[in-house]
Amino acid sequence: MRIDRFHTSWVGSRSSVRKWLEQFMHYYNRQRPHQALDGKMPVEEVLN
Repeated sequence: MRIDRFHTSWVGSRSSVRKWLEQFMHYYNRQRPHQALDGKMPVEEVLN
């Protein structure tokens, strides 16, 4: 998601934005496999 699109489409409070971003970063770095890392998650690549 492009950041400028995010800023113009979010409807909510700053605390809800912060919570959403924290959840997204957790998913992106700790749960979602990445093709560039041969299906590994970034956290696996960093810790190994």
